[in-house]
Amino acid sequence: MHPARSVILFTTLSGLGFGLLFWLGLGRPPVTGWTAFAFFVLAYLLAVGGLIASTFHLGHPERALRAFTQWQTSWLSREAWTSVAALAVMGIYGAGLVFLDARWPVIGAIGGLLSLGTVFATSMIYAQLKTVPRWRTPLTPALFLALALAGGALLAGQIIAARWLIVLAGTLQIAWWLRGDGAFAASGTTLATATGLGGIGKVRAFEPPHTGTNYLLKEMVHVIGRKHARKLRVIAMGLGFVLPLVLLVLPFSHVLAGVAVLSMGAGMMVSRWLFFAEAEHVVGLYYGKR
Repeated sequence: MHPARSVILFTTLSGLGFGLLFWLGLGRPPVTGWTAFAFFVLAYLLAVGGLIASTFHLGHPERALRAFTQWQTSWLSREAWTSVAALAVMGIYGAGLVFLDARWPVIGAIGGLLSLGTVFATSMIYAQLKTVPRWRTPLTPALFLALALAGGALLAGQIIAARWLIVLAGTLQIAWWLRGDGAFAASGTTLATATGLGGIGKVRAFEPPHTGTNYLLKEMVHVIGRKHARKLRVIAMGLGFVLPLVLLVLPFSHVLAGVAVLSMGAGMMVSRWLFFAEAEHVVGLYYGKR
């Protein structure tokens, strides 16, 4: 599928922001006053910035508020509600730390869980789609959550936790790629099953549906060469997992920690670009493409 920059920014930045809010909700690091203010500003800039970026992919951004109306059936709507709830609860918790030097662990824990719930709801927007076999797996929410927790731990200065979570996230990323490469074939979806005509004989396209491009071809049928995909996977693994882990194993310094944050963020961007670029929507069958 077409890897829109707005959606890549949204899923990457919001994941990091809500991941950091989760750790702040647990009291990690145990900060108050202006130090807490700085951490919360960073978390909100990432989380809210990512959510704002997502609206740029809408055909009618002015209708974004309608996303709140379908919470019973739509994971997008559930994400909207959980994100607002998480930001509101963590805002109360953060105000206590900054202005009152007060710790309210119950409120922090609730806000932290809502933050992870937001990341989970985001992942389920993609994981529940039957039309994209590569995404339809429990590994998708597991990967989203692991990346958010690892990135959040790194931003929160939780070095030991970050090391283990980066290893976990990297392992899940490799497993997600390996499983995804055969997901479309394993789904059994073909032009025959897509049209429902397989029972009467072999199905093939007589001619393309049309000669020009359209919305479906632009958004749903993006093709990336295997050679380029492999190179980008190596870059994603190197920047997103290997280099940050190496930097965290070295004697601690704020400079190295800062480089690790930037490296992981860049690697996550590449990984998320591949998340969309390698996704094979079944509509591509109608255009003779996978």
